[in-house]
Amino acid sequence: MIIAILIALYEQSSAEKNIYITVIAIAIFMIGMMQLSAKTPSKNQDKEEQDVD
Repeated sequence: MIIAILIALYEQSSAEKNIYITVIAIAIFMIGMMQLSAKTPSKNQDKEEQDVD
């Protein structure tokens, strides 16, 4: 994810901006963030489990 952001930032600083490289880098970053957030437990998970009991 960090490499994708660095590529996107480098591409924006260049004289000729290639929008396809920037879009691909942002898409890779977003996919990585979705996978990371799926692994993070919810704050309300304990409350939901208590409500079921």
